[in-house]
Amino acid sequence: MTTPAASVPPLRFLKMHGLGNDFVIIDARGAHDPVTPALARALGDRHIGVGFDQLAVIHDDAEADARLTFWNTDGSLSGACGNATRCIARLMMDQSGATRLALRTDFDTLLAEDAGNRLTRVNMGRPVFDWRRIPLARDVDTVNLPLPGAPGALSMGNPHCVFITEDAEAADIAAQGARFEHDPLYPERTNVEMVQVLAPDRLRLRIWERGVGITLASGSCACAALVACHRKGLSGRKAEIIVDGGTLHGEWREDGVWLTGPTATVFEATLSPEMWP
Repeated sequence: MTTPAASVPPLRFLKMHGLGNDFVIIDARGAHDPVTPALARALGDRHIGVGFDQLAVIHDDAEADARLTFWNTDGSLSGACGNATRCIARLMMDQSGATRLALRTDFDTLLAEDAGNRLTRVNMGRPVFDWRRIPLARDVDTVNLPLPGAPGALSMGNPHCVFITEDAEAADIAAQGARFEHDPLYPERTNVEMVQVLAPDRLRLRIWERGVGITLASGSCACAALVACHRKGLSGRKAEIIVDGGTLHGEWREDGVWLTGPTATVFEATLSPEMWP
């Protein structure tokens, strides 16, 4: 049964982005979470909705400053989103005056902090290499997968398949991403990264996100690229990571992979009742 438009409550949301990796953010603290797969798909449509790479919802949490959930444009859930976490951290720090926050996700409780100059840093947690937890379909070498190009595999709260390429600009990320997102080795699909090592501390990265497609940036993908390159002996543990939308800075420390970069608020608006699926 269709809900009459007059009975649908207004839904406030923000549009934010981190280097062009864009998000719709709904603050559900003190309120009911309205998001369903159908609503995520409707909002995510760039022609008849708002458009986003991920939809992020902020919830109250008894043990952390907030709990976050993430949705892809196809209506599926994502366990982690680094740039959305940084955007929400910046939003909440501006609201409260805090300089450090703990934000709980399905992957882990992530620490975020003000890095100065309006930059925001988040600890995306320790990378996961156990094939069962990535997850992969079987036990294989996660440094060099038995796939063409021998990509690396890991999880940063969501699965990643990281290819090393000699020329990231020329890499066919659309074809490779569409192909390997659905490879049988990844039972829950995967993000696909094409990374060129410019120097041990400088990487060029192109990104295909599962459930989304090509994106200008991705925090978890940037972290995965750094970790995969280091495991192959191609980079250090700290690097400048150049994505299509700009530059992020990653550092794989003992307590996790820290990601630093800018964020921006685009606008705040109210969802029309006509948009509710």
